[in-house]
Amino acid sequence: MSVNEQRYVDQLTRLGLTMYEAKAYLALIRRGSSTAAEVARIAGVPRQRIYDVLASLVERGLASTRPGRVVKYVGSAPETAIERLVEDRRQAVEELERAADEMIGELSPAFSAGQEVTDPLDYIEVLRDRRAINERFSELQEEIKDEILVFTKPPYATPPQEEEKGVEVARTHTAKSVYEFSIFDDPETIEGVRGFIQAGEEARFVEELPLKLVIIDRRYVMFGMEDPVEGGSDLTMVVVEHRSLAETLTIAFDAVWAQGLDFDAAYDRLVPVAKTA
Repeated sequence: MSVNEQRYVDQLTRLGLTMYEAKAYLALIRRGSSTAAEVARIAGVPRQRIYDVLASLVERGLASTRPGRVVKYVGSAPETAIERLVEDRRQAVEELERAADEMIGELSPAFSAGQEVTDPLDYIEVLRDRRAINERFSELQEEIKDEILVFTKPPYATPPQEEEKGVEVARTHTAKSVYEFSIFDDPETIEGVRGFIQAGEEARFVEELPLKLVIIDRRYVMFGMEDPVEGGSDLTMVVVEHRSLAETLTIAFDAVWAQGLDFDAAYDRLVPVAKTA
């Protein structure tokens, strides 16, 4: 098949013919009349398919038959055949548009009604997978405009020494964190916290924190929930967008912050003990 002929086949299939129909039509218009066998040979259409293909062309007005001892087929003139195909496609599109308009009319009331339905808990997310927790926390950090407040305690979704995004936030925003004394048990964690402080984070240290907590711009709250019966190291984090809750927890944060030691005081108090233990 030549390049031009392949182009014609492609264009005819775009107008609604099958590939075999397009090839058979092109074969027909190159001869005055042809038998089915001749069309199959010239067009490269399987013999077992050619009669169905030719019958379809006749039905669509792209070919006609000449009766005789052996039936022959004649292709319709291109201006007639192609205009017929275009008209068929135009009608199909019009029918599709009518069906689409009807569907829009039927579905629009349901959509409008759905917009008025709200779940009172839409502003609450519960995350249990560590990867999901890290991704959501990263998204929240991207949204910080002014301030992030954190209660940091194990188990960590990402250890402090691996929290590169947090260090970047500490350089560009107000960042305050309260850590448990337990961070001084691990030299790598100590160095991670030093990195945060050097980047600009304000830090305090207390013996124990009630829960893992993040407050962002007094708007978003992310806190950890531990099974009150089983306990354990599995993380379950809840994200809530609720200004009143954020304001209330900020008061609690400030109360714990006021009781904490700064890094040097906590280090001098705890690290020597760790060395002699």
